[in-house]
Amino acid sequence: MSEPLFRDPGMPVADRVRDLLSRMTLTEKVGQVNQRMYGWDAYERTASGHQLTDAFRKEVAAYDGMGALYGLQRADPWSGVTAETGIGAADGARVSDAVQRHVVESTRLGIPVLLVEEMPHGLQALDGTVLPVNLAVGATWNPELYEEAAALAAGQLRARGGHVALVSALDLVRDPRWGRAEECFGEDPHLAARFTEALVRGVQGPAGEAIAPDRAAVVLKHFAGQGATVGGRNSAATELGERELREIHLVAALAGVRAGAAGLMAAYNEFDGVPCAANRRLLTEILREEWGFDGLVMADGLAIDRLVRMAGDPVAAGALALRAGTDLSLWDDCYPRLAEAVRRGLVEESTLDAAVGRVLALKFRLGLFEQPYTGARGLDPGRLERLSEQVARESVTLLEHDGTTLPLTGGRGGTVAVIGPNADSVPQQIGDYTAPQRPGTGVGVLAGMRASAPAGTDVVYARGCGLVGGDLSGVPEAVAVAASADVVVLVLGGSSARESGTRFDANGAAVVAAGNPAEMTCGEGVDLAELGLPEGQSALLHAVTATGTPVVVVLVQGRPHALPDLTGRAAAVLSAWYPGPWGGTAVADVLFGGAEPQGRLPVSVPRSAAHLPVFYNGKDHGYRGYVDQPATARHPFGHGLSYTTVVHGTPRLSRAAVAAGALEPDGGQAPVRCVVRVSNTGVRPVRETVQLYVRRVSGGTTWPRVRELRDFARVELAAGESTEVAFTVDARTLASFAQDGRWAVEPGEFAIGTGRSSAHTIEARLTVAAAPGPR
Repeated sequence: MSEPLFRDPGMPVADRVRDLLSRMTLTEKVGQVNQRMYGWDAYERTASGHQLTDAFRKEVAAYDGMGALYGLQRADPWSGVTAETGIGAADGARVSDAVQRHVVESTRLGIPVLLVEEMPHGLQALDGTVLPVNLAVGATWNPELYEEAAALAAGQLRARGGHVALVSALDLVRDPRWGRAEECFGEDPHLAARFTEALVRGVQGPAGEAIAPDRAAVVLKHFAGQGATVGGRNSAATELGERELREIHLVAALAGVRAGAAGLMAAYNEFDGVPCAANRRLLTEILREEWGFDGLVMADGLAIDRLVRMAGDPVAAGALALRAGTDLSLWDDCYPRLAEAVRRGLVEESTLDAAVGRVLALKFRLGLFEQPYTGARGLDPGRLERLSEQVARESVTLLEHDGTTLPLTGGRGGTVAVIGPNADSVPQQIGDYTAPQRPGTGVGVLAGMRASAPAGTDVVYARGCGLVGGDLSGVPEAVAVAASADVVVLVLGGSSARESGTRFDANGAAVVAAGNPAEMTCGEGVDLAELGLPEGQSALLHAVTATGTPVVVVLVQGRPHALPDLTGRAAAVLSAWYPGPWGGTAVADVLFGGAEPQGRLPVSVPRSAAHLPVFYNGKDHGYRGYVDQPATARHPFGHGLSYTTVVHGTPRLSRAAVAAGALEPDGGQAPVRCVVRVSNTGVRPVRETVQLYVRRVSGGTTWPRVRELRDFARVELAAGESTEVAFTVDARTLASFAQDGRWAVEPGEFAIGTGRSSAHTIEARLTVAAAPGPR
């Protein structure tokens, strides 16, 4: 008997999906859109190795198949999986294949299961290589480096049997009180879009229908607007209009769709009062009909269950999400009852077929019907570790400097005091969504300083205070150590480290209250009302800077902290956004001058929580500020110093005026070129990030933004070297979301600015004339 059409790899995916759907029962279809089991419940570790559980077998039997299994290899305090009970690198492929083999061989149609894993900054599994968090990635302003790291992380996932990587990419830090700020690439839509494109290219490989065996499908989180929740509170309401949604919160998503992302995850928040998982306007009208997206939409964990309050019961809630455009569930009790929803007439079976078809299409794209099991793949984990360290090194951002203290070289003296609660803790520098690390993995700042210090340098240490709370008992020792040193490296900040004492919501978000033993100050579920340092750290900062010893403040953090004005008190201030396991080496390299500081701020740093929002690209209403403090950021978006001096010239435009239509690709004229000369006038080399901003001076149908990042370029300059950097100014550079519901270049006057940050630009004017009307 000949093989069914869906088994023929030579046939188009659409035809294979259509044939397979025609053979499926309603129960089998419902099974394909369900992802309700936690992966760590699918196995148990016994004396003879990992064994599949009866619970897993029953789940497969209930639907004669399984659409997707989440987190088979996840390990962390929420899942309860430890190094003793979980799946390490040596067993990952074997356990994944056992799961797959049971699904393929024990079901009527033998449809493979999608194995879905978290890969927020490296694979969240035992022995998975951890990368710096996304906020650190954004601080590199180096999408090419991130693309390379993402590709290796995807290869690591596939080598262990995984297929789908869940990665935060679409959220923006519009309120740094939000605990998930560390998962964002920054506050700016263009910067996030550039990194989202790099992520998709890296994880999935070249755009096309097939996804190679050493790459993975990527599901981008979260769609959409989750970073704009009221008060910076996780999963809270949002107050977004259509234009704000389009111009700010959908830019990265559209870039990811155009790059070929396999899927998007619907966010917890709502748009225009409707939760994203049930928002037909968002998931169907915009995403599918307008953008042409034909990939997968996955719900966030238990998000569909939250719709029961709206719909009345679980069956109606599942039907509501399915009709809106959510294809695949996550842990909820609603999608398992979709067959009942079809029988009750709450949703058409054809709507279910469309969702099932998208799940099946991804399985075909991954080649799972031809090769459901993990092939032998040789990987070099050391290469990804080196890339992790490189990302960390390029993310270190020099915020303030007296011009002389750094780098710590050249006969300054023999003693460096390393002080602070984040100085000697690898867990506190690796961020949320990480698996337990094997003993000896990683390098903290103290260890990095000791390893990198020149011969004859004595590195001494005092913790000084706890991460949280007001215990000042360690401050006198820290002050004594600081006073006897030649320079102090004061390592402060926060932590997203989850420990066994951490409590969790049903969806895995941390539940943190005062006195929580985990001492989390950031991460999912850890939102803050105040952005200053905790009481003990503030007291330590005051006491150490009062000693008169030069102090270099290093902030290991997952969100920007609001520090007091340290002018005249601190010789330098650096930010190391949770830099990953090898972040200590990266920080030490920058402090001792083995590497130049290259990071640029992906977020604006506030003076206090009282004057939020502080993002740079707000509306230009001409507000003059508060009476009691400036309304401007302590440090602006794009800011970052180096160990040399760089001069940016005045930008030159190839034309001073242009017709709106001429900027389009088929406008008949070459795009406007913007050229700026950049010179290194100091004595050390530099990698300078030249930034291009646009602001509308006049014209348009909506109030303009203060300015908007539209491009950037990184150039390397030797001491005394100059170069010219050229940017293209076209329709994409100048377009805004107009009143007629489309992106367009509206006539008016524009300022095209280049410079070293959003607050330090030099501008040239460009007039855009209206296209001539019909005669």
